[in-house]
Amino acid sequence: MLEFDWKQFKSGTDIRGVAVEGVPGQKYNLTDEAVRRMTAGFLLWLSNRLGKPANELKLAIGHDSRISADRIQKAVVDAMLAAGVHVLVCGLASTPSMFMITVDWDCDGSVQITASHHPYYRNGLKFFTKDGGLDGSDIEQILDFAAGNRAPAFGKGEAETVDYMKRYSEILRDKIKEGVKAEDYEHPLKGFHIVVDAGNGAGGFYATDVLEPLGADISGSQFLEPDGMFPNHIPNPENEAAMQSVCLATVRAKADLGVIFDTDVDRGGAVDERGDELNRNRLVAVASAIALEGNPGGTIVTDSITSSGLKEYIEQTLGGRHHRFKRGYRNVINEALRLNREGVNCPLAIETSGHAALRENYFLDDGAYLVTKIIIKLAVLRREGKKLEDLLAGLREPAEATELRMAISDPDFRACGNRVIDGLEQWAKSHGWQIAPDNYEGIRVSFGKGEGEGWFLLRLSVHDPILPLNVESDTAGGVRVILEKLHEYLKTCEGIDISPVESFLAR
Repeated sequence: MLEFDWKQFKSGTDIRGVAVEGVPGQKYNLTDEAVRRMTAGFLLWLSNRLGKPANELKLAIGHDSRISADRIQKAVVDAMLAAGVHVLVCGLASTPSMFMITVDWDCDGSVQITASHHPYYRNGLKFFTKDGGLDGSDIEQILDFAAGNRAPAFGKGEAETVDYMKRYSEILRDKIKEGVKAEDYEHPLKGFHIVVDAGNGAGGFYATDVLEPLGADISGSQFLEPDGMFPNHIPNPENEAAMQSVCLATVRAKADLGVIFDTDVDRGGAVDERGDELNRNRLVAVASAIALEGNPGGTIVTDSITSSGLKEYIEQTLGGRHHRFKRGYRNVINEALRLNREGVNCPLAIETSGHAALRENYFLDDGAYLVTKIIIKLAVLRREGKKLEDLLAGLREPAEATELRMAISDPDFRACGNRVIDGLEQWAKSHGWQIAPDNYEGIRVSFGKGEGEGWFLLRLSVHDPILPLNVESDTAGGVRVILEKLHEYLKTCEGIDISPVESFLAR
């Protein structure tokens, strides 16, 4: 019997833990036994959901490039075989491909071994059914089964090694062929130079198996080889060093476009020919322009920290509707699904982190699919004598923006964080501040001319004892003006570390 709190493995809608022994300050907990029990919990959950015994299930398993992947894969497969499951072992694979295999090859479910952009010593399990990824409540039930050491009836399963990434790459190639409709149909990217930065994760296939066969020049691409120690930079489109690296590589190669993926390829970012990032609000803008083609007046769901200029761009330039929701890729996807069920035309759910899910692609957050759509648009625009950056002509970008993260020291960090936010709402009302009426998490406050000309959003982190504070202004010095106002309130709060705000103001 393992003696620890199984809830520690829950990370939103995933399972994550420390998968490498001997790392200073990190307690190794993602052991083989823990993995087998959580896998058995998933099998029991799925069997109950489908009304189908485990020994009739067909499941797939893949992993990213982390150094613990092979060990964890063996533990997962062992648990599946013990339950009588037919297992398709896919090896190195992207997370989105492990969803696609459920609908393309008729699997009952799948498991991806990944911890996204987290350090090399962490790893985890992400589960899929044909309906998509699981919700947080599903993960809780799986962990309850694991804690009780519950498993389906034993049987004798079968393991089959397959190469689904070959088929997945073919799907993406066909998408580009159909979207570009070039004279040379089989080589629609002939004449295009595209740099891919996979960060030594699972995304190297995109250069060699998707772009190059279509005629693209991929010279200058970097870090395509899988290496679970991530020796060059963190595979993360939100990481500043990673983005600088792909920007430099794109300019150095004189490429038409640069693309970057996170470790498991469920997020992507891009760089134009000048080396300027198509990331965060700019990426949301490009994705929105693409998604609203054929969906006039459609609704775009984003997370809560998108800029005021982006809202104007979606609604005034593109003629769509912007629905700002909560942080968390599963939150924006579920909100888009809800809106569509209610009859709202909502073709895209996207986070500024790079998670983008299009309705046409099962609302799957797939970095490779998003980049594929951007490349199609790039090719179509070239025929019209235009460039990708022309799409962003109507996007007003802030003069200043920053994110400050305040740690919560109170052991009950959620209660403390909510007290701070509730208190700030009362403070804002008493001082006549303009509270955003369309906010779904934390508190977002706007200020007019002479008052900072911008906004701040204070919210509680999805997973961590942190209060992230985003501040944006349309005028130089405006962020400082807004922070000075907010600092007067923060000084009255207990249980949080406001030094990041004070350090900013001391500059």
